[in-house]
Amino acid sequence: MATLTLTDNQYIEGLRLSDNAVIRTIYKKFYPAIMRMVLNNNGTEQEAKDVFQESILVLYHHVQKQNFILSCALQTYLYSVAKRLWLKQLSKKSGRLKLDERFYEGDDFVEVENEVSVYEEREQNLTRMQESIGQLGEPCKTLLTDFYMARLGMDEIADKFGYTNADNAKNQKYKCLQRLKKIFFLDKEGKAP
Repeated sequence: MATLTLTDNQYIEGLRLSDNAVIRTIYKKFYPAIMRMVLNNNGTEQEAKDVFQESILVLYHHVQKQNFILSCALQTYLYSVAKRLWLKQLSKKSGRLKLDERFYEGDDFVEVENEVSVYEEREQNLTRMQESIGQLGEPCKTLLTDFYMARLGMDEIADKFGYTNADNAKNQKYKCLQRLKKIFFLDKEGKAP
């Protein structure tokens, strides 16, 4: 299958629309440079794939905003995000690793630290929220999952859980949310719930 030839704006629009053909093309076109960068700096092919995937997720998150404007080449943007993510990962791995000197050079480095930080904080909050929901217990865990994830209405939830009416189900949902907030914020402060 031939690779699509698109402009950066067409890639962005395809990513915004979750166009599978465009996403596959982005992987084919931009992954090799990221893989070389990671492999040349003490990484493995699997780590390169992970870093590239995270870079695509950062980009995807930003292109969903209507005011997103790509201020450099898409390749430069993805490479910069990947480079930041890989530097952070390396600093966690070990301070003893020797990096290729060219890793820090070049004009193809865009300041994306803030975007990466926002993405990482969001991911940490999502992970913490999943853990908090796991600690919530029943029936709250299922009730909130049914309402927010399965998008069941309050009448359906009342029937499922045996509440007398939708208002009682709504009151129970409110109590469950309060418990979830308490668990989430106590966990965020490092205190046990």
